[in-house]
Amino acid sequence: MVLLLMSVTVLHLLTLAMLFIATMEKSWWVWTDAEITDLWYNCIHDNATGNWLCAASNENDWLQAVQALMVFSVVFSSISFLVFLGQLFTLSKVGLFYFTGLCQVFAGFTSFAASLIFTFHRKEILEDSRDLSMGHFGYCFILAWSCVPLLLFSGVLYVHLRKRQ
Repeated sequence: MVLLLMSVTVLHLLTLAMLFIATMEKSWWVWTDAEITDLWYNCIHDNATGNWLCAASNENDWLQAVQALMVFSVVFSSISFLVFLGQLFTLSKVGLFYFTGLCQVFAGFTSFAASLIFTFHRKEILEDSRDLSMGHFGYCFILAWSCVPLLLFSGVLYVHLRKRQ
């Protein structure tokens, strides 16, 4: 049972870190190696200084929806982890981690919705005169998609996990 608890905890921390990176890093859409777009900024790499020069993204409804859903996903997963730690030490022997699992499932659904919106509405979100075939999805977008099954799986594990002495 200790191994299962440790595995679930590691999985939870891994998905939380992946969600945080997917939300905050700058690689949801890559135009070239020197030009990228994320949920918050459009960035160009300046070869002369070696720094990224970033400008705020143009706000539109689809982008704001993706931003909000990804932030909600991080918040739900964080709350879930804190509640799990509290429940781990205070629940009775037969207590189940329903709330923790429910928060993880909500985090998975919000990440799924954000990724799905970005997938289907990237043209409106990017609002660029360039052809979208000149770019591709970045690693943060892939992280957001890969978090979905991990979050849903850990949510189901939490629902079935019983605390034992």
